[in-house]
Amino acid sequence: MKLLVIGLGQCGGRIADRFTRLNKRAHALRGIDILADAFAVNTDVADLSGLRTIKSDYKHRILVGGQRANGHGVGMVSELGAEIASEDSDKIIDAIRKTERFYETDAFLLIAAAAGGTGSGSIGVLTQQLKERYIGKPVYNIIVLPFRQEETTETRAIYNTAMCLKSAYLVADAIFLIDNQRYVKKDSSAENNLATINARAVEPFYNLLCAGEETNKKYVGAKTLDAGDIIQTLAGWTVIGEGKSRIPRRIPLLGQKRDFRDRMSETSKTAHAMDEALGELSLTCEPKNAGRALYLVTAPPKEMNMEIMKQLGDNLRTVAPDALIRSGDYPRQKGSLHVSIILSEISNVRKITNYFTKAIDLISVMKAKRGVKYSDRKFEETFSDIPVLL
Repeated sequence: MKLLVIGLGQCGGRIADRFTRLNKRAHALRGIDILADAFAVNTDVADLSGLRTIKSDYKHRILVGGQRANGHGVGMVSELGAEIASEDSDKIIDAIRKTERFYETDAFLLIAAAAGGTGSGSIGVLTQQLKERYIGKPVYNIIVLPFRQEETTETRAIYNTAMCLKSAYLVADAIFLIDNQRYVKKDSSAENNLATINARAVEPFYNLLCAGEETNKKYVGAKTLDAGDIIQTLAGWTVIGEGKSRIPRRIPLLGQKRDFRDRMSETSKTAHAMDEALGELSLTCEPKNAGRALYLVTAPPKEMNMEIMKQLGDNLRTVAPDALIRSGDYPRQKGSLHVSIILSEISNVRKITNYFTKAIDLISVMKAKRGVKYSDRKFEETFSDIPVLL
């Protein structure tokens, strides 16, 4: 699958930068490209300057809101970020239109942090603009949820997150949720933490995107997981994860055959990789609430067989009994077995519901301060009070 990636705001730009590095790795090690192009959009000049891999010309690092933000950001005011995105959307779409390999794009991927200003406000607006201009081409979002300390100390972070999630859900074909707190290392510096989080957010996409772009027949799977399978899987709230098991090098003696212990070892390594992928999902959720799912096995050809694929399918069916499951194999890896998992169309995501509930409470407090009577209503009724940034 080949994506056109757009990072919005500081967080979105840095993750888009990581996707560009991922594409360079795929090109160098596998001779394939998984990105048609990558862009960073921001209202802050310093944030755009801090990127490492995205091309540094003004068509790829796009400064918006120059007169309104003066190159210094929007100060977490996501409403202003939405206004600027709406005003300057032509500048962004013009840059996308001039991409040499745009015709190869299978889908758009827009990335932003939910709690910020520029990214939070602009992701819904730009998603809507792209869907209106490029009918039939999926537009996916990656939305990064705030750290725990942001939730507890910054009231605006909760409000922005709720508005961003609601707006994106109304227009995006699917939304990958990334929980920052999942990857935090308490003893590591803030800079190292952010770099690690961004890398771990992007890494599970690597094999999934490469599998369908493979051109060497030696590495084409018996059951290829292509762009069509991914597009048919992605819908609504979505999470992604990856697990792996190391495969020790075996040098059998002349004439020696593999015995039952080898088969038992294969089975346990496969189960471990699946368990790790489910345990490392980008957001804690209940797999049983997923309506769609897929898994990809990436391993040396000799390490993959029908029994392994069946076992993984059975394991995923156990934890996601109501999901429509797709699968594939990718005979590429050396020395390890990787299992990539996507769970999509997830209902009842507790963390998302909590953001909406907290935002509704904040709105009631703000209205009370203005002397507006706020009656006790059901959640479904009060949900409409959360503004939409479209």
